[in-house]
Amino acid sequence: MSRKIAGFLIIIGAFMVFEWINLGFNLADGHPTGFYVVHGILIAVNVVLGVVLALIGWRGYRGAVRQKG
Repeated sequence: MSRKIAGFLIIIGAFMVFEWINLGFNLADGHPTGFYVVHGILIAVNVVLGVVLALIGWRGYRGAVRQKG
């Protein structure tokens, strides 16, 4: 994996984590419970995916640096 692709994955992962946690804090009150359950599941899954993408990017970046240097 190239350093550019690894960096892109790290940025996308960090953005996903930030964006979905931000969405969780911005959910307005007054919705039915099902709304919060569905959005809670969406937030949890996407935060996990963001962390996984960032970790894959980090490992790819470290591997690219080791190969180059």
